[in-house]
Amino acid sequence: MDDINITKNNTADDLLIVNNIEVVYSHVILVLKGVSLKVKKGGITALLGGNGAGKSTTLKSISNLLASERGEVTKGSVTFSDEYIHDLDPAQLVKKGVIQVMEGRHCFEHLTVEENLLTGAYTRSNSREVKEDLERVYNYFPRLRERRSSLAGYTSGGEQQMIAIGRALMAHPTMILLDEPSMGLAPQLVKQIFEIVAEINKKEGVTILLAEQNTNIALQYAEYAYILENGRVVMEGTAESMRDNEDVKEFYLGISGEGRQSFKDVKQYRRRKRWL
Repeated sequence: MDDINITKNNTADDLLIVNNIEVVYSHVILVLKGVSLKVKKGGITALLGGNGAGKSTTLKSISNLLASERGEVTKGSVTFSDEYIHDLDPAQLVKKGVIQVMEGRHCFEHLTVEENLLTGAYTRSNSREVKEDLERVYNYFPRLRERRSSLAGYTSGGEQQMIAIGRALMAHPTMILLDEPSMGLAPQLVKQIFEIVAEINKKEGVTILLAEQNTNIALQYAEYAYILENGRVVMEGTAESMRDNEDVKEFYLGISGEGRQSFKDVKQYRRRKRWL
């Protein structure tokens, strides 16, 4: 990967900096085309966009999970807590506190709920602390306490999402990369999941980078947001400014005061400049 100097506009609050990265699959398919973003320590940052926009690829670029899909970062840099993390394998990143909750939850169906949660603590050796964290997870997700002895494969989609987030908490994370937590869930359950994520962020101080197609719910809980389109960041701003932006209302929230428009008709849609 090429070495790139990080912009001087960074602050001490920037826990994660993704700087102008490009990602190629199978040596030929360019998926990310110069993505740059920052995640503030202790906050919730949303990565928004439709299916195929590059959200999951961006998260996997950070957690170094691209290799299993024949993908690689070919340009740019990623730093976490002022350290370049390109050459670290996923297990090393877990030890540093970077945990990804994959799209689709990916529970171990043949293990119980509690066994699934304990797999998140496989890098830890203090059994007392692990037991305390397990109790903390059950306090966030009382339903999992009730189902602790049930096989994960027989739990509902919402319960499996709780398992996936709880398993991430068991790794004692500094930052969680949360990929499409609303996928396949009923609206009431989606709201419950997001409220728990917000509570974890507030009480535990865990930084959240959230990739989500459901722009409406994501902007209710995030503080800052980026919108991806075709592998590029096309807009960024505070969640409040995004909710008030007419283009975001039209294309991502389904709200329009002037009737439905073609995307091509929105001439003022701002293409975000690279930092470099």
